[in-house]
Amino acid sequence: MVWYQKLILIFKDKQLRNKILFVLAIFVVFRLAANIPIPGIDTENLQKFFSQSQIFGLLNLFTGGALSRLSIVMLGLGPYITATIILQLLTMIFPAFKKMYEEEGEEGRRKFNQYARMATVPLGALQGYAMLALFQHQGIIGSISPLLLLTSILTITCGAVFLMWLGELISEKGIGNGVSLLIFAGIVARTPMEIRNVVLTWDPANIPSYILFFSVALLIITGVVMVNEARRNIPVSYAKRVRGMKMYGGFSTYLPININPAGVIPIIFALSILLFPGMIANFLSGTGNQFLASFAQGVNSFLQNAWIYGVSYFALVFLFTYFYTAVTFDPKTVANNLQKMGGFIPGIRPGTPTAGFLHRILYKILFIGATFLGTIAIMPSIIQGTTGVGAFEFLIGGTALLIIVSVVLDMWRQVKAQMEMREYEKF
Repeated sequence: MVWYQKLILIFKDKQLRNKILFVLAIFVVFRLAANIPIPGIDTENLQKFFSQSQIFGLLNLFTGGALSRLSIVMLGLGPYITATIILQLLTMIFPAFKKMYEEEGEEGRRKFNQYARMATVPLGALQGYAMLALFQHQGIIGSISPLLLLTSILTITCGAVFLMWLGELISEKGIGNGVSLLIFAGIVARTPMEIRNVVLTWDPANIPSYILFFSVALLIITGVVMVNEARRNIPVSYAKRVRGMKMYGGFSTYLPININPAGVIPIIFALSILLFPGMIANFLSGTGNQFLASFAQGVNSFLQNAWIYGVSYFALVFLFTYFYTAVTFDPKTVANNLQKMGGFIPGIRPGTPTAGFLHRILYKILFIGATFLGTIAIMPSIIQGTTGVGAFEFLIGGTALLIIVSVVLDMWRQVKAQMEMREYEKF
């Protein structure tokens, strides 16, 4: 069955069609909210600031331009994602927290998600205040009265909670992961504007550059899909067990380990670490202290070097891939769970030897995954510098491309599973 026939079947199924239309309706609400500015703040100088700042340009990309408009949802899903990452890191420090997240099953995950929702509120208020204070210090927005500041922080916090609620509505009543789909919507929302800019600035002399750009983009997307779907299958056998009059087990399966188990988180961590000194330097460059201002300008000049930035970015992504995988995937826990269920890897003793085997396999695979993530992270700078094409950055690498590919593949898998389930229900 060709793709357009599958598309027709999707919209013929009433339940599946309604779920997809519900997701699209939430996207419309999200885009409307992204264009409602915070009252009382002038945003005239914001566009120039975001075009010159890489970290804020990336944040603005994820929010679909909501940050550059200082809209009521200017933080996007940032506070909720930050809260989730912080709680995941805390599982390494607090054993009770780790037990709740890893061993208590669905109930433990439900509690974990509830804590993430609760942490979103103070994080949203803190990030909203930090953004407004930074914009004020840079002279991007004018002076704000205490009452207007309080009102703006409350509006920004409510906007972050509102987006979190929209994401959970999609997960509950629509199809796919709501948070991922809203980030996806924010990334692709700029596509019509970029197409318009290309048309308005069209020059026939740039045709070879555009051909090269889209050819390389197609190759990169193909590579990302292949690596995203690639996994190492480790054979697992289950011993036969007799309980009462019934026999359980006695079959073989596979334990899949993804080539890129860390997803996009290492790139986000690396960007945060790499661009934090630049943010501090920008903040200090406007101080009255001559020494601090000169030092800050020197740090900025150093970080602006393309080679230093590229090498540092690649190295940080590589290291954070190992770090985040160590946080989220524990070979010892997997080995213990296999042993409890009567499973074993052929040729490997259960328990500690199995954990050691999984550890070795994981870290061999991670070398490929970390190298791939680091290359994807610096690819936009390389391709844009080579072709001179500044539009459609999300097609040639970075966090945006990884999110788009992951969301599209996950969405297609879920739609396909729903279609297959409908086929079985006919019998």
